[in-house]
Amino acid sequence: MPLRIAIPDMVSPSYFPAIAAVELGYFGKEGLEATIELLFPVTKTYEALREGRIDFVGGAAHAPLYAFRDWTGCKLLCALSQNMYWFLVVRRDLGIGRGDLRALKGLRIGAAPGPADGLKRMLVESGIDPEREVNIAAVPATAGVSFGLAAAKALEKGAVDGFWANGMAAEIALRGGLGTLVIDARRGDGPKASRHYTFPALVTTQK
Repeated sequence: MPLRIAIPDMVSPSYFPAIAAVELGYFGKEGLEATIELLFPVTKTYEALREGRIDFVGGAAHAPLYAFRDWTGCKLLCALSQNMYWFLVVRRDLGIGRGDLRALKGLRIGAAPGPADGLKRMLVESGIDPEREVNIAAVPATAGVSFGLAAAKALEKGAVDGFWANGMAAEIALRGGLGTLVIDARRGDGPKASRHYTFPALVTTQK
């Protein structure tokens, strides 16, 4: 029976090492058969790991806590890439400058469960109550469609004022003239410690 590896987004350089390990045959070279599949959001991905429906997860290093209380039962094996890896993009017409988190008050920001935690913590450290002063909610997405694509489309349609998502979503919005980049977490925008809040990790159980 092949090893089942799940990731919450197939179009993400942050999880690409896991995809490459399967598709380029590195598991096979070790005598192991492996498959990779999409399971979104990352909170559900870790629940599937806990329940034994998959064997490994490529996902945010903090998100196992949604399924494994106090980390009991899970094991972080390695980093797939470095630092918190999401981007905050807002509507271009809002005129919000790079790094200005306080300007998010009253806005609707699309963010997936799991990644949203990083944005909320950044807001807290910037003196903003993320529960009362900013409307952070998931963006509806069709099954099998990247959250990043759905987030960029929601910004284009005016369903949100901004989004917290991967680099692909940011690139689509910026190239299309729809949005302005406010935070690139991996490159140090935002509160000083925020780039170290989480990172993409390969996770399994302790069994």
